[in-house]
Amino acid sequence: MATIVRTESKTWKAMIRKKGFPTTVKTFRTKRDAEDWARRTEDEMVRGIYIQRAPAEKMTFSAALDRYLSEVTPTKRPKTQQAERTRATPLKAFFGKYSLATISAELVAEYRDKRLAGEDRLDKDGNPRPRSASTVRLEMALLGHLFTTAIKEWGIGLTYNPVTNVRRPAPGAGRNRRISSEEEQRLLSAVDAHSNPMLGWIVLIAIETGMRSSEITSLTLGQVNLKKRIVTLLETKNTMPRTVPLTLAAVEQFQQAIDNPVRPPDTNLVFFGEPGRDGIRKPYSFNKVWMHIKKSVGLADLRFHDLRHEAVSRFVEGGLSDQQVAAISGHKSMQMLRRYTHLRAEDLVDQLDAIEQKRSQAPRKTSL
Repeated sequence: MATIVRTESKTWKAMIRKKGFPTTVKTFRTKRDAEDWARRTEDEMVRGIYIQRAPAEKMTFSAALDRYLSEVTPTKRPKTQQAERTRATPLKAFFGKYSLATISAELVAEYRDKRLAGEDRLDKDGNPRPRSASTVRLEMALLGHLFTTAIKEWGIGLTYNPVTNVRRPAPGAGRNRRISSEEEQRLLSAVDAHSNPMLGWIVLIAIETGMRSSEITSLTLGQVNLKKRIVTLLETKNTMPRTVPLTLAAVEQFQQAIDNPVRPPDTNLVFFGEPGRDGIRKPYSFNKVWMHIKKSVGLADLRFHDLRHEAVSRFVEGGLSDQQVAAISGHKSMQMLRRYTHLRAEDLVDQLDAIEQKRSQAPRKTSL
């Protein structure tokens, strides 16, 4: 039976002591509210569905997000850690002052819609700056995992994860940016002319192998076997190691990189940068010069990841099966792989002609 008493501050305090449950106390403005709460809480205890909501009502989203970033995020890869801290900024700005218990599916949907419309951030002219569906999906994924962690690991009394009941933005159609022969020649000429030859080697290796930029720049000498013409990737985006076969052109680029005359003896990185403040050399960082060079040759819309797209598409056009291409690129599903394999229609014309010619030469069946 609950005990309800009047406090010195003219409020009403309800206290429930029940065997098998922690003592539960809550203060209300009116006696009726205290009685209603006590009755509902005791009923939940009897039915075995009671959840201690006090922690969720006291913990703000800002505090929960800080805890997540300090406890959960550091267990992930460095690149993911950086991305999560970036995604946390708009989430904290919108939900920060709410308690976890007050964040509803409706509020999450409001956040989604405002981010997609760009209402939460305006440009210098006061116009909305919409965010892409992919960006908002990733932010909602972080939000959802925070609630899952709070419920399952922190013991925060929440009845449900509000993000699970909210529709996430549909993913885009995916990029279909192919690089023409003329564009490739312009690009390779520009990167080859750069003062640091590592940039040219990296770009050509990306086109020849389909490896991601992070996979290339993090390579160590021990991962490259030019005799067998393979590269062994230990850490990939999908966490699955894979072995990438090398074309003769890729072998040539790796050979030049390994034989780099300015290679310092204090690193085993294939593509190395300058030592940091800690004296340790990190992978070669080329993003700034890459952005400058591609704009200088009229390819501002080209992303480095498009080179991976180009490589995978060429594998398919060269006659490799989906399974063979997936073994090289590391795609787990055929559906995701097909987003990268956009075949040029003009490249299929000769194949269609061959099929038509073969059909026309085949003997026709005659009916009896």
